[in-house]
Amino acid sequence: MSQSPARKPFRYRDVILEALWQYGVHPRGETPPELVHEFVSDLYRYEIRRLRNELLRGDFPKRDYSSRVVALRQRYRVISLRPEQWIE
Repeated sequence: MSQSPARKPFRYRDVILEALWQYGVHPRGETPPELVHEFVSDLYRYEIRRLRNELLRGDFPKRDYSSRVVALRQRYRVISLRPEQWIE
């Protein structure tokens, strides 16, 4: 059985690691940034759907929805970067 060539580990930028830790995400050197980006994007979509459901349930007034969406986007700014920008 042949072994695959050794891959150089991914070195995530410190600012990206700090952002990812806020979501409980701790990628290792062998974790592809594309996979982590997809996971965090899924987490954001879950949060935005949850926020929409809270609005529909009447948990807060409709006038507050847009500011809550903006706040959520700011918390997930890291997904606005392409995965290759996450590494050094």
